[in-house]
Amino acid sequence: MKNPSFLHQNKTPNSDIEKINGGWRLKIQRGDASQYRDAQLDDYSRLPRRKFPRHSVTMSLRARASSASIPGTWGFGLWNDPFGLSLGFGGNPFRLPALPNAVWFFHASPQNYLSFRDDKPAQGFLAQSFRSPAFHPLLMMAGIALPFSKKITRKLLSKVIKEDSANLNMDVTKWHTYKFTWNKNHVAFWVDDICALESAVSPKSPLGIIIWLDNQYAAFTPDGKIAAGILSNEKNWLEITDLKIQDD
Repeated sequence: MKNPSFLHQNKTPNSDIEKINGGWRLKIQRGDASQYRDAQLDDYSRLPRRKFPRHSVTMSLRARASSASIPGTWGFGLWNDPFGLSLGFGGNPFRLPALPNAVWFFHASPQNYLSFRDDKPAQGFLAQSFRSPAFHPLLMMAGIALPFSKKITRKLLSKVIKEDSANLNMDVTKWHTYKFTWNKNHVAFWVDDICALESAVSPKSPLGIIIWLDNQYAAFTPDGKIAAGILSNEKNWLEITDLKIQDD
């Protein structure tokens, strides 16, 4: 199949995206923790958040990674770019931060802790969804509590941000077929035609497609510690082929 022309290539220094048969190889070079490295494909980076293009989607692809222990994060799916920082890419519109809405396959190295709930996985390779409102009264309380107790802030956020996820115990260095469906009330994930997760935690639209590999981490742990930064890494890559997008 031809590479979809609607995806933009965004690359920081010491990162690259190569075309391969039926897809792409996203690469980040070896480096220390002084530089952010990210290779990304998306269909939203030049749009304001209100004009993100996806409202309900079935997405499938084949993928493999260079290692099961890549420092940072990588994955593929849809999100609302809640951080609003354009990931360091020049020329993209500034967006105010927002609460997360996402449905994706997501790999997070051990330095990450990417869950607001204590009963959900926060690291490793995950099928994961988030649903958040544009505003909730508890957010005001969370903001007031932040300087005094990050544990309370996290607990309040867990009541506002709905999430669901499942650990995927598999060899990500081998080719697998990944698929998810997303509509207003339901998400479902499959790996090699086996259902890995079904959930009513469905993100709010609109969302944009993101496929990425980077060396950053973020954590908000149950004991209230907040951390974020970049990591040293070896040369790593993520290969994607046979991408199919169906807007339902």
